[in-house]
Amino acid sequence: MKNTMKIIIALLTSVSLISSVSAGELTVTGSAKATYNILKGGTLGANSSKGIGIANEIDFGAKGELDNGWAWNYQVQMDPGTGTIPSTTTNTGNAYIDDSQLTLTTNIGTIGIFVTEGGLDVDNAASQSVWGRPTDIGLAASMADGPGIDGFNNIQYHLPAGLLPFGTTFKAAYATGQSSAINSANAAGTAGDAYGTSAEQYQVTTTPIDGLKLMADYYVESGARKRVVQKFEAGSIAATYAAGPAKFGISRTLRAPLIQADGTATQTTVISNTSGGGNDDSVRLYTTNKYSVGFNVNDALSVSYEMEKSERELIVNAAQYDIKSSAIQAAYTMGGMTLAVSHGKTDNVGYSANNDVEQTLFGVAIAF
Repeated sequence: MKNTMKIIIALLTSVSLISSVSAGELTVTGSAKATYNILKGGTLGANSSKGIGIANEIDFGAKGELDNGWAWNYQVQMDPGTGTIPSTTTNTGNAYIDDSQLTLTTNIGTIGIFVTEGGLDVDNAASQSVWGRPTDIGLAASMADGPGIDGFNNIQYHLPAGLLPFGTTFKAAYATGQSSAINSANAAGTAGDAYGTSAEQYQVTTTPIDGLKLMADYYVESGARKRVVQKFEAGSIAATYAAGPAKFGISRTLRAPLIQADGTATQTTVISNTSGGGNDDSVRLYTTNKYSVGFNVNDALSVSYEMEKSERELIVNAAQYDIKSSAIQAAYTMGGMTLAVSHGKTDNVGYSANNDVEQTLFGVAIAF
């Protein structure tokens, strides 16, 4: 990581020596989604939860070139959610600015500054669901997925395209602290806490044969001040394969939460992590497997099936309940508009016994 940081610093320094920049091109892209979401079972009992909502993501971008051919790109996103603008006012449900990035592509690679953006985790990259993964379409299943560096503000370096055989790419990211604030330039960092002061993530992808793509990532947090029994680290491997109208996806993720000694007990106990993320009381390891298949019936109609299963290994001797979620989906595309329907079931939501929920979702999405 030290060598990567030296490369990034050298590239950033060299930018200051370049005096001319071409005028940038401005772009606006995004999507809008409207859904009717029906949930039954679980804590709802015999009742149903029926929700109607609209979500949008709008990306404002600018890009251009320097005199020496280096390319730069800036992007900022506006989307609805719970923001804080200013810090004393809650902006619930309204659009606000987040997820910004500034990258510079050179002949020796790409460097970038990312604010709550630039995740390198591949645990969900193999999904072939035509609308969305079963646990990511309005059901709070509380499944422990692989973490992403985009949870923090971070610096990245990407190898240049075409350098390695089989289209292999390598990306490295470093978060200087556990901050996810939407900072303006010149902002001060946040002080480290007992749970960690930095994070790293690495990603490798390759295409050894036509139709097959292999992916892997590794994530780790460091710098915890209290005695660490187990670091918070995680890794995923994933693969996709396309054969004619059919596409297949598979992934496996191991996630080891942070475990620290509490300093008072004679044996190791877990301290709840309120700021770093990745610490789960009484859990030693999460293992999550995901399988999916998609099929293009014709140019407009696609169908898919996906199954996700997450298992917990507890520190204490207690009953363990695995989350299992699956959904079958269909999507019909007309130009820039997609109509979709999804039906599925999730067992043991939140790793709680018999907390089983059925979901039916109708959606329309428009890209622009």
